[in-house]
Amino acid sequence: MNNSPIGIFDSGIGGITIFNSIKKLLPNEDVIYFSDNLHSPYGNKSIKTIKELSFKNTRWLLDKGCKIIVVACNTVTTNSISDLRNSFNFPFIGIEPAIKSAAIKTKTGKIGILATKGTLSSSLFNSTSNDYASNIEIIEKNGDGLVQLIENGIFEGVEIERLLHKYLDSMIGKKIDHLVLGCTHYPFLNKILSKILPNTIKIIDSGEAVAKQTKALINKHKINKESNQGNYSFYCNGDSSSLNKILDKKYEINII
Repeated sequence: MNNSPIGIFDSGIGGITIFNSIKKLLPNEDVIYFSDNLHSPYGNKSIKTIKELSFKNTRWLLDKGCKIIVVACNTVTTNSISDLRNSFNFPFIGIEPAIKSAAIKTKTGKIGILATKGTLSSSLFNSTSNDYASNIEIIEKNGDGLVQLIENGIFEGVEIERLLHKYLDSMIGKKIDHLVLGCTHYPFLNKILSKILPNTIKIIDSGEAVAKQTKALINKHKINKESNQGNYSFYCNGDSSSLNKILDKKYEINII
């Protein structure tokens, strides 16, 4: 198992933000990344469909011999991670919106969360909010339309900016001091977010925390890779143009 790869899956390119964090912290580990962009976005799908897709993606990565699976999708984590862990005797790492971190750090007592409908409506999201932010005002917004634009390789421009103002202006008006990005796609918008948000608002995503948890779990199970250089494989089942746009040209994308 030591030399087996880490598996990562997402509904598209969003999980690349997680891959980048894992690559930085664990440069010796091999990684297989699967983009299920044929079925993107997940955020507006039924819970039943989300679970079916997550099981299908998991089995595909297991067939590839992965030693650990990172569910690089907030919607899948909040709706399916318990079922995955109960059904497979296998280590999983999920992604939850970084509510706890924002709740601890806020000075104004107000935080914003930009996420998908699937994440915001999940029981895990609501229980996390109740556990860590019961005394904090949370302004939630469903970033409808953002994932579709990002999957089309659009990270800035008039349409993206219009949507972000629609979702964020009320948060800014209510004096939030932290914005939690509750979708792995959204960090691709950090450049335009920094233009829209005042410098009093700190952006928080889950990339670094997930990478640290991945390292901790690998150490716990003693399945560290022994060689010094990681190898990376990328797969998608739809259009590969978005992956091509964000990945280094040296990486080959396999279409399945």
